[in-house]
Amino acid sequence: MQDHDKLHTSLIHLLHRAGQCAGELFQAEVNVGDLTPRQLVVLTTVANNEGMSQTGLVDRTGIDRSTLADIVRRMQRKGLLQRRRTREDARAYAVRLTDEGRKLLKVAEPLAKRVDERILDTLPPKRREVFLEELAAIVTTLQTISEPTP
Repeated sequence: MQDHDKLHTSLIHLLHRAGQCAGELFQAEVNVGDLTPRQLVVLTTVANNEGMSQTGLVDRTGIDRSTLADIVRRMQRKGLLQRRRTREDARAYAVRLTDEGRKLLKVAEPLAKRVDERILDTLPPKRREVFLEELAAIVTTLQTISEPTP
């Protein structure tokens, strides 16, 4: 078997390449405010869970703690998010969208939806829903497997 053939049967390689291609398409299509796919995930999650702690965002998004803290700091500097200490736990931060963050999300969401549609358009219509369900099942299972044991 040639190396090229081996790569096309390597799931980890194919998932990585699909992620790269999707990221490039996102950057080309969602060309607003230097927004990255992970930043959009954070904006969307905060919009749906105003005042959620950064720990809650880690749990909800799957982005690791240090990366999420860096993303939130950068987005705060851009004026998209605000962080405040919570009353319940002075060590924790509650994260909220700013008006600027809401405006950016309103512009970016339909563009990102179009990227999703373009990616799914590569599959026959009958396979799209199954693909999403199976991909979500893989993520859910792998998250459970990779969680540290207490």
